[in-house]
Amino acid sequence: MADTNMPDIIYTKVDEAPELARASLEPIIRAFASAAGVSVETRDISVAGRILAVFPDHLTEAQRVSDDLAWLGELVKTPSANVIKLPNISASQPQLNAAIKELQSKGFAVPDYPVEPATDAERDIKARYDAVKGSAVNPVLREGNSDRRAAKAVKAYAKAHPHRMGKWMPESKTHVASMTGDDFFANEKSATITAAQAGGASIVFKAADGSEKVLKKGLKYTEGEVVDATFLSARALRAYIKAQIAATAPGVLFSVHLKATMMKVSDPILFGHFVSVWLEDFIATHGAELDALGWNPNSGLGDLERKIAGNAVLEADYKAAMAGRPALYMVNSDKGITNLHVPSDVIIDASMPAIIRAGGKGWGPDGKEADAKCCIPDNSYACVYDETIKYFKETGALDVTTAGAASNVGLMAQKAEEYGSHPTTFEIPSKGIVRIVLASGEVLHEHAVEAGDIWRSATAKKAPILDWIQLGIARTRATGAAAFWLDKNRAHDAQLIQYVEPALKEAGIDIPIMDPRAATRFTLETIRAGKDCVTITGNVLRDYLTDLFPILELGTSAKMLSIVKLMNGGGMFETGAGGTAPKHVQQVQEENHLRWDSLGEFCALGESFNFLAESKNNPKAALLGAAVDAATQKVLDNEDSPQGKVGQNDNRTSHYFFARYWAEALAEQTEDPALAAHFAPIARALADGEAQIVAELHAVEGKPADLGGYYLPDADKVAAVMRPSGALNAIIG
Repeated sequence: MADTNMPDIIYTKVDEAPELARASLEPIIRAFASAAGVSVETRDISVAGRILAVFPDHLTEAQRVSDDLAWLGELVKTPSANVIKLPNISASQPQLNAAIKELQSKGFAVPDYPVEPATDAERDIKARYDAVKGSAVNPVLREGNSDRRAAKAVKAYAKAHPHRMGKWMPESKTHVASMTGDDFFANEKSATITAAQAGGASIVFKAADGSEKVLKKGLKYTEGEVVDATFLSARALRAYIKAQIAATAPGVLFSVHLKATMMKVSDPILFGHFVSVWLEDFIATHGAELDALGWNPNSGLGDLERKIAGNAVLEADYKAAMAGRPALYMVNSDKGITNLHVPSDVIIDASMPAIIRAGGKGWGPDGKEADAKCCIPDNSYACVYDETIKYFKETGALDVTTAGAASNVGLMAQKAEEYGSHPTTFEIPSKGIVRIVLASGEVLHEHAVEAGDIWRSATAKKAPILDWIQLGIARTRATGAAAFWLDKNRAHDAQLIQYVEPALKEAGIDIPIMDPRAATRFTLETIRAGKDCVTITGNVLRDYLTDLFPILELGTSAKMLSIVKLMNGGGMFETGAGGTAPKHVQQVQEENHLRWDSLGEFCALGESFNFLAESKNNPKAALLGAAVDAATQKVLDNEDSPQGKVGQNDNRTSHYFFARYWAEALAEQTEDPALAAHFAPIARALADGEAQIVAELHAVEGKPADLGGYYLPDADKVAAVMRPSGALNAIIG
């Protein structure tokens, strides 16, 4: 990709709350950046944008959009990349369906999603949509490994203003329950590709009747690449679910914790098994009727309730079936949304930290807190949450005012590990054998499987692994305590250890290698002692831990600083791990108040300017970055962050104060008198106009806001909602 006319910073257009916030913040960024000669361009990676990009042949010429995700995928492989990536939806099937319906209602002739394609055309449509689902964005953009940590200002604020922590009691009944075997962990096989093995490969299923089907062809493995294969037994899973439902003690909530968005093939199927076992008798009685209604357990109880609404017999039997089960952990008690209602609500890295922060409590259907049975089927990472719960039962809650900081270095570049497994994950149709067959005919891995089993393969390439190790070493030297989270008894981890040990020896540094359970306790003990600790992990634990520890330390993961040092020299700056907050959007729609906190964007913005200053030798960018840091600190010190209720400061108000403090910092700096002179009148106008600006921002609250759509909101309507202060707009432009 040529650098001609390449903008200095690429800012992403996304979904839900971060997208609404962008509509308010980006005009401020553009105005301030342009004064320093820094160009900013937006690229669309929203669900709606991704759908439209893959169906140009179904749209009018005026409706067609560029494939911005593909364009960014090429950009991040270049040294000129400087991308600020906001959180985007990792679409579940229900979310994808809703986005399709909304686009169709707006005149875009995108096709329906073919659940069971019968023709080549339908198979092509399904393949295009499947490329949009789940973690479609991150594997494309993450051409570097992750460095996530709390900014100093954020950590200092959290210590001075500790968030509420629930009280842990030794007698708490909250616990993690996992499968006893035959899961992904137990069945995993792994190998490092040799020079002789490098080249093409296929995944082949041989059925018990002798017939063969190629599940995936055209794979290419490189020397040094770690290739895994594993499966989870559907039969064992269902037996485990049934046993855990029966073993749920009175007064304890039954809860399920998966990653049904990011793991877009495997975890929706796991979720569906929980739903179908939960309603086993109801489904046995009414199976034909439910099939006629087009209900799939993978879509959850919410979809079932919509489909049976008005059918008195089905509604009565469903109600009786639910009453005969333990109380469910609730996503929203007020609205009756259970843990089994919507697969995209079942996000383990958000739900488990919330329970742990609350002292082991979850919300029940009665609107009260209770202990919870936390079902995490696979043992690959369940031990992290199990050990955390056991630790806090022993020691009590973390003291936020004295705790050190747990940061993370995560192996995620080039579709590393499970998060890159979507194209190579399959629900097995019948009894047989799945093999990875190399071009030479050598069988790399094979598993005997049964109908319904979930088989998957994942990889991690050599260059990202080596880069990850060196980043871990660098962060350890800068921080102090650290550990590599690798289990010698897990097949995949054993292969990584073969890379880690010689690298540590060559670097002359002693960083312990611990299995995730031991590393969890080590990290908790380290930060409890007031020391900082680096967690050096694979891709999934990167995701899980950068929610768990920030939620315990800071009260949220949205305020994390996330730096992706791209392997070819560019930089990507992610705005925290806070998701896209659909509930925040609902509040805007109902009462025009957005409680989304853009602190993660502030942190990413400062790092982006600093990177630009270094990569393009732009001293003005360095001044912008330093001023961003000063403004962020002042927003925290003055408690100008968003709050939850109408009449309090919200996202728009926090952006006003951020802009004011940013302008003041630029006006006060002395390194560039011309820049100071430019921002001095802006700073004065923002300060003098505080009363009018804040009044105008608050005046619109308390009544519904029209966004003109959910997945594809109307840009003009969103701008009107998110920029309601004429006085502020006149100053910023």
